Amino acid sequence: MKQTIQLRLGQHLTMTPQLQQAIRLLQLSTLDLKQEIQEALESNFMLETEEEGSRREDAKQSSKEKLEGSKSDKEANDSNNEKEINAESGNLPDDLPVDSGWDDIYDSALPPSSGGGSRDANEGGDFLNQTRIARTLHDYLLWQLNLTPFSDVDRAIALSIIDSINEDGYLNASLDEILASLDDSEIELEEVEAVLHRLQQFDPPGVAARGLRESLLLQLKQFPSDEPNREMAIQLIRDHFELLAQQDFAQLKRKMKVSDEELLSITQLIQSLTPRPGTLVADTEPQYVLPDVFVSKQDGVWLVELNPETTPKLRVNPEYAKLIRRADNSEENNYLKNHMQEARWFIKSLMSRNETLLRVATKIVEFQHGFFEHGAEAMRPLVLRDVAEALDMHESTISRVTTQKYMHTPQGTLEFKYFFSSHVSTAGGGECSAIAIRALIKKLIAAELPRKPLSDSKIANILADQGINVARRTVAKYRESMAIPPSNERKRLA
Repeated sequence: MKQTIQLRLGQHLTMTPQLQQAIRLLQLSTLDLKQEIQEALESNFMLETEEEGSRREDAKQSSKEKLEGSKSDKEANDSNNEKEINAESGNLPDDLPVDSGWDDIYDSALPPSSGGGSRDANEGGDFLNQTRIARTLHDYLLWQLNLTPFSDVDRAIALSIIDSINEDGYLNASLDEILASLDDSEIELEEVEAVLHRLQQFDPPGVAARGLRESLLLQLKQFPSDEPNREMAIQLIRDHFELLAQQDFAQLKRKMKVSDEELLSITQLIQSLTPRPGTLVADTEPQYVLPDVFVSKQDGVWLVELNPETTPKLRVNPEYAKLIRRADNSEENNYLKNHMQEARWFIKSLMSRNETLLRVATKIVEFQHGFFEHGAEAMRPLVLRDVAEALDMHESTISRVTTQKYMHTPQGTLEFKYFFSSHVSTAGGGECSAIAIRALIKKLIAAELPRKPLSDSKIANILADQGINVARRTVAKYRESMAIPPSNERKRLA
């Protein structure tokens, strides 16, 4: 085979460092972007915020004015210096006590502390700015254990039991498994159970239970003895828990010999209990969401604005920029040029990100105009391709923009992804958004009769009458996604 040289022309996209930086900034969330900006400000001395630049210029101007004022008053001050020195020396006491300090005689020139009160372990800082440490259920139980008198053996058993309690407050291991983990032949099973009963008296009520029934009984027994319906509720949970789980109120009334009103009062007391007692104590650090854009209605028009707090305005430091000499190729000058170019690239990438984010958010509001006017029931089906074609962008770009980006609307702070959903065909040949169907299902369930809740088949038939063809399995899937129990569990006396 003979080798030949051929010349071909073609186009291809080169991933330059600038393009890679722009793509990376585009897919960052608001919190990650703020951290990226802070790292850029710390690593590149050419970058600064406009606020910092304004403060520096104001301070420079102020110092210049003070310098000019001091020159004009110098002669007048010199004539009075001797008088002031003599007057100040006359105020000095002749003899000071040996144990006296400067602050005992003269006022300190330091400004007062902003804390105002007694100084704490955090050097008198504002208590609102102190970091709150999350408290777990395990730590809370250990704290109560240290306040309760236990023998050494019982304390070892209690520690093993506490280690077996999950975040919901239930005991995961059996007593036999706890006994085997202790590896002590002298400890009996009855002793382990006795320690468990003591731990079940800890806070929160119902903790260390081996099941839902035991947890509810523990919570009911901690009510005062004169609590109305307390004994009847204990009897219901202890003897007829299966009927209560099945919502078989007819059998409950017959077996307990109570009326509808009495059974309603008993079940209301049980419903006031906590099925997962551990969640009352477990405390986690709050996760804040900063919206990227704000959507508001002004003069009948929906406006989209960027959140100015998410991206501070950056600029190149003018004083460092003046140090660059164009015709100089020295190492120091090239160092300044490189940082100048990096600062400009970063600012340009940041501006491109904000522009793309605003365009996509505006187009989403345009597509989902019915949602902003009438709520989730008017949500239109929308996919990434629709927005990409409307803005003449690639679908991957829209995917990066809509990931971990949030929009503050009158209906709440929602992720961009919320406005994209699949569609379901209607009887008239149109399409209905899955979010709108979920909103309709939630509305139908909220308006149902407590004694006769709507089944999934009945909801599917009601939606079919409205022209929305969905199967019973689809209704069940949407209902479960909204954490709504089935009809047999939603049945109530009133």
